[in-house]
Amino acid sequence: MEILFNTENLPWKNHPVIKDVSIKKIITTEQFGKDSPSIVMVKIPVGVEVPEHVHEESEDILFILAGKATMWIDGIGNLKLQRNVVVRVPRNTKHKIFDVTDELLVYDIFSPGIM
Repeated sequence: MEILFNTENLPWKNHPVIKDVSIKKIITTEQFGKDSPSIVMVKIPVGVEVPEHVHEESEDILFILAGKATMWIDGIGNLKLQRNVVVRVPRNTKHKIFDVTDELLVYDIFSPGIM
């Protein structure tokens, strides 16, 4: 099992559900077992929206590496996303990302892992 790797060597792939969004799998349950978190990088281009959705079994923790957008979280409202912002979305909570005005790059952690 690899314990150290450079994310630059990992490929970007199309998001399995959201058109024009790319993901880079860093840590997955497929690699490290069902108790592992899932960690991915997510790239959302200007003008693309991540529609409202829920992660029923996992918390979603987003660390914004670059870009600007707005995120809506049910029960909270709208939040501005920009570099160095961290957002924790509790499990089973509706949320979406929209109004991407500068390409968004997100370090995204799901705990427990979902992929």
